[in-house]
This record gives sequence, structure tokens and C-alpha cells, in this order.
Amino acid sequence: MRGSAGFLLCSLLLLLAPRCTEVAAQDVQPDPKTPCANWMGGAPGYPGHNGLPGRDGKDGKDGAKGEKGEEGLQGPKGDQGEIGAPGREGPRGFPGYPGQKGEKGEGAFVYRSAFSVGLKERAPHPNVPIRFSKIFYNEQSHYDASTGKFLCSIPGTYYFAYHLTVYLTDVKVSLYKKDKAVIFTYDQFQTNNVDQASGSVLLHLSSGDEVWLQVYGEGDNNGVYADNINDSTFMGFLLYPDPE
Repeated sequence: MRGSAGFLLCSLLLLLAPRCTEVAAQDVQPDPKTPCANWMGGAPGYPGHNGLPGRDGKDGKDGAKGEKGEEGLQGPKGDQGEIGAPGREGPRGFPGYPGQKGEKGEGAFVYRSAFSVGLKERAPHPNVPIRFSKIFYNEQSHYDASTGKFLCSIPGTYYFAYHLTVYLTDVKVSLYKKDKAVIFTYDQFQTNNVDQASGSVLLHLSSGDEVWLQVYGEGDNNGVYADNINDSTFMGFLLYPDPE
């Protein structure tokens, strides 16, 4: 009896199998609680192939600005660029304050040569240099009182002048340069009177040239005079030296 019942049950199941298969085809995932699911389930299939990559999505919106990063290391110095064109001249500025006074510099060499002398004796001898022995100025010692002559030590242009008191007789004097009379001065004496005779000249002198004053002619023309209230003077000085 049991065998007949089992046979009938199996036959019933075979009749129902096509129905279960149709239901399985309709349902992608059969209900696990059904008897057909447990009895007719097949082996798991192999994984399918990877699909093609999808298309790029749309660009997203910019995010919020990030925090400032740390300063990087200084790079190497670049090559010097070409000199640009000069710019326009700017406006003139205000005058600056005066600077401090600088140190005293070395002065240029100054050439000096000068003398000024007077007569002490009366009636000097004619035809010899008049010796003016009263010294007013002779710092460079270029005038020799013992000879009455000026000796040129600095070549250049000189100025000479004389102012003589005339008394008792006429005066005729000459200014000499290197044994040659350059200028003459004559004064005729007036009785019971004191007169003056003078002269001046510019001369170019070379080193070693001598200049002096002397009575010209005989003794009748040596009325050059000097006392405690009358002077007869002779002077000269370098105007400018020759260029080196």
C-alpha cells in the first residue's frame, strides 16, 4: 500500500514539473519556500564579462577655495635683462641743505718776489748803481742793499717804480737792465725849492737778470736827496711768473 502511494505521489510531481518550470522561467528569483525550488534548482552560472566603461559624467562645480600654502624656497637669480630706454626727466627737486665744511686743501704754490727800499745818503755818486740801504720790504732777499741791484730769481713780468726828492741841483737818472739804460727821468732844480722826480716801467726778466737805478751823466746831475723828512724810494715786484 505504501508502494502504491509513493508511486502516485511521484506521478503527480512529474505532472506538475512543467508548471513549475514555467513559473521558474517567469520569476527571475523563485521563492525558496516552494518544493520545486529546492528540488529543481540548477548549479550557479559563471560570472559574466565586464561591461564597457560608461561615458564621462558632467563636470562638477568648483569647490571652496583652499587655505594659503606655505611659501616655497627662493629660486635661483635670473639673468640680467637688457637696459631699458631712459625714462622721462622727473620734476626738479627742492635745494638740499648745505653740507659740512670740508677740510682745508693744499694751496697752489704762490710765486713771490718784491722789494721796497729808500735812500739814506745824500748826492749819490754818478754812473754807478744807487745803493738804497733803507729797507722797507725785502722778505725774499732778491734786492742786495750792498750793490743796489735787484736780482731776478723767478722769470716773469715785473713792475718797477721810483720816486726821488730833488734838491740843490738837477737830477737825471736811468733805470738799467743788464747794463743797458731802459728809461730816463730828468728834473730841473728850482732854487729855494724841493722837487720830485719819478718813473715806472714794466719789464720781462729772465732768471739772473739785474735791475738797478743810477745817476746818468756827470756829477752836475746828481741832485737826488734824502733826509729825516724827505725820502727817495725805489721798488719793484713780480706781476706774474712765466708759465712752466
